[in-house]
Amino acid sequence: MFRYILRRLLMLPLVMLGVTFFLFFLTQRLSPEMRASLYIQDPRQMDSLEEVIEKYGLNDPMPVQYFRWLKGAVKGDLGYSESANMPVTSAIKAYLPATIQLAAATIILVVLFGVWLGIISAKYKDGISDNVIRFFVLAGFSLPIFVLGLILLMIFYGKLGWFAPGEYSFTADMIIHGPNFKNYTGFSLIDSLLNLNFYVFFDVLKHLILPAVTLCIGSFALMVRVMRSSMLEELNKDYVRSARARGLSEFKVIYEHAGLNAMIPVVTLASIQFIRLLGGTVIVETVFDYPGIGRWGVECAQQLDIAGVMGFSLMVAVLFVLGNLAADILYTAIDPRIRLK
Repeated sequence: MFRYILRRLLMLPLVMLGVTFFLFFLTQRLSPEMRASLYIQDPRQMDSLEEVIEKYGLNDPMPVQYFRWLKGAVKGDLGYSESANMPVTSAIKAYLPATIQLAAATIILVVLFGVWLGIISAKYKDGISDNVIRFFVLAGFSLPIFVLGLILLMIFYGKLGWFAPGEYSFTADMIIHGPNFKNYTGFSLIDSLLNLNFYVFFDVLKHLILPAVTLCIGSFALMVRVMRSSMLEELNKDYVRSARARGLSEFKVIYEHAGLNAMIPVVTLASIQFIRLLGGTVIVETVFDYPGIGRWGVECAQQLDIAGVMGFSLMVAVLFVLGNLAADILYTAIDPRIRLK
């Protein structure tokens, strides 16, 4: 197991190099003048484009420019993000915690409801429960996520006034950025608990519910289908018939034996969905005015913020490799028969 983890970790730099080199190659399709204009904030400075090109070496061969950027990246310097108006590393630290909180809350809901509904659907195959679950899953999957978000926002914020958009309220914002609140981790939920400030904790949690539910409804359809198919396969195996013949209760047969073995493909799917949520929650973040990393990544692309795009892509590549590694390690916890060599 240790050697397997080590091999996967050694792949991480290769993946990062491949992703960043490909993106850097694409950015070189822009002329030096276009890339130099990204460094200019005042239109009156457009006459000094040649000086900017010379200063940043934008006319140098692509390998030279790439290794210059790579040298800075190894030292933690990913450049300056014009869209965030701060260094790229600072932008990632500022936006990523909010998205991780949202993605974690979403994937918990997706796994809990996806596994539960998938088991019920398989248990009552072709029955009323199965057909009802499949109908609502298909309906939720077919509804555009921004439409679903707007509907939930109109009902629960516009009509009922329960859940407001944003990451937290104005009062919670004043407390978090006040002198008596210590930011230990950058995660507002965790920091509020460490500060024993339950007002901020429940305020952040309340603002997290609607975007998490929106993402869950749009994401858990595949989870239900995978769990249902896996569960049906397990229920037809000999060990399930043997367990029933020994007189085990249906609950133990379904949830402790077949259900546990059926979870293996679910772990893979959950890890992939979690990474996708970290880099692709921009629609929900926009609808709910949630300050996450996905929305910043799109702003970088829209504004041709090359440093921001490179930093964002590098972050997603790292998370993707680590997420898949975590899923492989979890396999052995779910099924001890699996041995990774």
